[in-house]
Amino acid sequence: MGMFTVREPRRFEHKYIYVDERKEKLAKIEERAKRRLGMLPEKEFNPEDIRGKFVEATTHLKRRKENGGPRITFPVALVLITLLTGLLFYLLNGSSFLF
Repeated sequence: MGMFTVREPRRFEHKYIYVDERKEKLAKIEERAKRRLGMLPEKEFNPEDIRGKFVEATTHLKRRKENGGPRITFPVALVLITLLTGLLFYLLNGSSFLF
């Protein structure tokens, strides 16, 4: 079955050298706790803060985002090619091949 499987190339994954994600996450948690206790003033609303939160909350949208979005599957592409070929045949011959 190796003839019908298409191997995808390895995805590029850039890892930052000088960034500590754990430290940034802890700093955000600490800042949020200080704001709730009243030690820091309230943060003003920024629409960029909520961007992508809905996608992170659902597993199927998270998977779609990681995979690069919706793709046309082989059966759908096969049906589309068949329909377009039939339409082209109909337009060139002036009659339908189905009847």
